[in-house]
Amino acid sequence: MMRLAKQIAHHDRLYHAEDAPEITDQEYDALVRRNGELEKAFPELVRADSPSRKVGHSAAASPLSKVTHSVRMMSLDNAFSGEEVAEWLARVRRFLSLDEDEPVAVTAEDKIDGLSCSLRYEKGVLVQAATRGDGQVGEDVTPNVRHIVDIPERLTGDVPEIFEVRGEVYMAKQDFTALNAAQHKAGGKLFANPRNAAAGSLRQKDASVTASRPLKFWAHGWGAASAVPGETQEEVVRAIESWGFPVSPHFVRLDGTGGLDAILAHYETIAAARPDMPYEIDGVVYKVDRLDWQARLGSVGKAPRWALAHKFPAERAETTLESIDIQVGRTGKLTPVGRLAPVLVGGVTVTNVTLHNRDEIARLGVRPGDRVVVQRAGDVIPQLVENLTPDAERAPYVFPDNCPECGSEAVAEEGEVDVRCTGGLICPAQRTERLKHFVSRGALDIDGLGEKTIDQFFALGWLESPADIFRLKDRRADILALDGWKEKSVDNLLASIEARREPDAARLLFGLGIRHVGSVTARDLLKHFHTLPALRDVAERARQGEEDAVAELTAIDGIGSAVVEALGDFFHEEHNRAVWDDILRQVSPPRFEVETRNSAVAGKTVVFTGKLETMSRDEAKAQAERLGAKASGSVSAKTDLLVAGPGAGSKMKKAAELGIEVIDEAGWAAIVAAAG
Repeated sequence: MMRLAKQIAHHDRLYHAEDAPEITDQEYDALVRRNGELEKAFPELVRADSPSRKVGHSAAASPLSKVTHSVRMMSLDNAFSGEEVAEWLARVRRFLSLDEDEPVAVTAEDKIDGLSCSLRYEKGVLVQAATRGDGQVGEDVTPNVRHIVDIPERLTGDVPEIFEVRGEVYMAKQDFTALNAAQHKAGGKLFANPRNAAAGSLRQKDASVTASRPLKFWAHGWGAASAVPGETQEEVVRAIESWGFPVSPHFVRLDGTGGLDAILAHYETIAAARPDMPYEIDGVVYKVDRLDWQARLGSVGKAPRWALAHKFPAERAETTLESIDIQVGRTGKLTPVGRLAPVLVGGVTVTNVTLHNRDEIARLGVRPGDRVVVQRAGDVIPQLVENLTPDAERAPYVFPDNCPECGSEAVAEEGEVDVRCTGGLICPAQRTERLKHFVSRGALDIDGLGEKTIDQFFALGWLESPADIFRLKDRRADILALDGWKEKSVDNLLASIEARREPDAARLLFGLGIRHVGSVTARDLLKHFHTLPALRDVAERARQGEEDAVAELTAIDGIGSAVVEALGDFFHEEHNRAVWDDILRQVSPPRFEVETRNSAVAGKTVVFTGKLETMSRDEAKAQAERLGAKASGSVSAKTDLLVAGPGAGSKMKKAAELGIEVIDEAGWAAIVAAAG
């Protein structure tokens, strides 16, 4: 997950900030998909810098001025099969507590491959245009969009006083080909695809360059609005169209009576028309039509629950598996990587493929020299999906039982498929990777201490443990003597380190890299214990078998036996205790407290039971969390409030026994309303 976060952030920067992607959209989608699958399977390991929490890329490095969006520009969750579309529809029904036979009308439109743009109109006049950026802050491209003929300077008709039209700036296939031909003739930069050409053309400091490029625009939604001209997605999009904006010619409303079959039939219609379309698309977007349902569904992470992008399938190609290399990660996991004879898969040259673990190698029966099928999308990108020569006369691949970095024994724990180096902090691969993790954005977030610098300082013997980072202040002269370091860069690094002398306790705990303790789990633990010494005391007592200590840990929501065992194992090792003590001599994390919103239930534990009639259980829990409360699934002495609908049973009885306050659904609605 750390590698995925870094990979995705790298590709976000190339795609959104530099318009120079190294991989295709399908490869990128699959990286995000893999990250999402891992977060779903291991929610306790969700990182503070998780790609699922980010949209686009920061506009900080752009020469263009910045614009803060008054309404966040979000991205979309993806589906890659009809089954996943069916799951999305089922989630919508569950969240809204809809009967199975109640139609869910959706709009559907082709997903154009362009650059997201928000156009703000005040009294019908264009006053500002901005790119999406990271969803919160984008780039001001107002002078540039004035040269796009599809974007009107002034709107006609019944237009709200303030209205932000959102859509995509794109370049048609024919125009893209002509632009690249002209660029080639002039000896200029060639663009990889129409999307890059559109993005590079729009994000110009000199608007005259944009004016010379054949850009187009179409609208698909809206942001801030003093009034919304309709009660459905279709009505608002058609109103936007009536004001003079192009919309997708394939935009339709499916009334829901045809169910999933109608949605998938429209998807196939778009897919069949795709080769002949004058612009590039990469899927179909579905949106729940009713705006009141959209409001109830809300969003999770960076994407709305009420919309979904149904992507087109991946492409495949054959090649030769030339060798299998073993990489050692921060946790000691040995990951096999297949080195491939270079092969072009849908316009991208693929040379490496992860083979996951030794069980996956055995399942595929692959060995160096085999002919294999590689796919650009799937669980991991690129993905090896088939061995074409399993019966060839070659010896089976033998997975190593020693770490290739330090020679320590490599073993798999009982019930696990992953093989890990037992060397711990004596393993160079683990020590440097743990240091890189410690200073990463989700952990202590120390600017200036990047991967190359850590590798360099480690090789010089200056960094062996996290506490050594805070001793670098004594090596100012040594660092200054190195090539590439100047007084300002050294001072900036040391200042960044000193600024972390009082770190957030949860970030520090996460940064130590204890197995099964991700950013979310670290916060859950510190919400309960508040200080690191208190956590250590209980973890060590749990390791010694004290039942009270084990019970205290497992009573924390999200903390199970795996986390308890991992904490105990960590503190059982003398070198880990030494690292812990050493770092706490260098830093002083303040008591960990969580800020909550000002509401009647902020900081309280709420349980919902019975049948809720105006909302689903998921929607109610989401409301509780927004109000700063903790939504629990069971009643205990720690429960503060029980919200009971019709049919409440054992939970109501237990609440009465414990003297817990009980209210009905109307009472809960009043609390929500009072909080605004």
